[in-house]
Amino acid sequence: MSLGFKKITLPNGLRIVLVPEADSLTTTVLVLVATGSKYETKDINGISHFLEHMCFKGTTRRPHAIDISSELDGIGAEYNAFTSQEWTGYFAKAQPKHTERILDVVSDIYLNQKLDEKEIEKEKGVVIEELNMYEDTPPRKVQDLFMDLLYGDQPAGWDIGGTKEIVNKLTRQKLTDYRAAQYVAQATIIVVAGKFDPSGIAKSIKRHFTGINTGKKMGKLKTKESQQKPAILLRHKESDQAHIVMGVRAFDAYDKRRYALNVLADVLGGGMSSRLFQKVRGELGAAYSIRADADLFTDHGFFAVSAGVNHEKLDIAIKATLDELSKIAGGDLSAGDLQRAKDHLSGRFLLGLESSDAMANFYGGQEILGEKLKTPDEIVKAVGKVSRNEVIKLAKDIFRNDKLNLAIIGPYKDKKRFEKLLSL
Repeated sequence: MSLGFKKITLPNGLRIVLVPEADSLTTTVLVLVATGSKYETKDINGISHFLEHMCFKGTTRRPHAIDISSELDGIGAEYNAFTSQEWTGYFAKAQPKHTERILDVVSDIYLNQKLDEKEIEKEKGVVIEELNMYEDTPPRKVQDLFMDLLYGDQPAGWDIGGTKEIVNKLTRQKLTDYRAAQYVAQATIIVVAGKFDPSGIAKSIKRHFTGINTGKKMGKLKTKESQQKPAILLRHKESDQAHIVMGVRAFDAYDKRRYALNVLADVLGGGMSSRLFQKVRGELGAAYSIRADADLFTDHGFFAVSAGVNHEKLDIAIKATLDELSKIAGGDLSAGDLQRAKDHLSGRFLLGLESSDAMANFYGGQEILGEKLKTPDEIVKAVGKVSRNEVIKLAKDIFRNDKLNLAIIGPYKDKKRFEKLLSL
């Protein structure tokens, strides 16, 4: 595992983060740009995701999709792209001897997307089928409903993929205009992680990204928070399980309490020995899987419990979950439970960084948020310093009735049934 990193900022604002790992069997080149669904307006919601889809459809240097995929497949590379609310990423991972090749391809798909009209029309069908797939995947779709419940009709509450209607109306002009406004040097980060020659890679990156747009970056609207009482969103669907997300509003990614929040989430839903797993699955037999997570963004964040629950045991599972939240807010947290959570959280975190692409995302994610870069060891130390009192105080602050939210997909139509349950 890498013990260090190097950050370089070029005069045009382009940032480079190098994470050399001498023992790595692979090298990853990751390009991140600070744009996603939160940078969109309602009429183009989903355009960040659609633009990401177009990255492998052809460039001015590699005109056809097969030109890109065959070149990367030919060296055994792993490659993909992804879109979130606040950033979009393009990456390729391969053997170290192919570092220059994957840097060339990734820079090409980032800088020189062809955006062919015929390919755009074809890709609309692909993206719509992706939306259909998520619609038919309740454990995934209920996460989108939870965001809608929390944030409503503003970018933080919109689906990252947009809607079928908006996707169908996207044009090449809209894509090129959005790209010109967002894909600029000051919003772009290139991360190279794994085994590579640190002495020559920066010059190579500068050469490959010579033509990057140096225009001004378009910003995003600040997320508005508003809630006075428990809120519920039901999506009626015949299903074999009730798919639920229940959670509370928290704070942004820069808050000093973020480590305590991660520990709190681990105590409740981190692994098979966590409280919710033991209670809801182990004792009640009400669910196959249940977990707790903290998701923090630049100007908002939340804590949530997700589960697929037996219909007949849904009410008791909701009550049991709320009881566990209340217990911690009331001070029910032993030193042993706290240490188990910190050790589990740190262990899973470190295991998740064993590949070069994971390491690239770890450092790139910090840089895209504008944070001071921390090493894995520094994160582990920060988690280790979290105290019992910090976790209990945080639980008291966020586990309140006026912050409770519940999204459900299942054969339900009566909100009143769940309003009676949603109380701490």
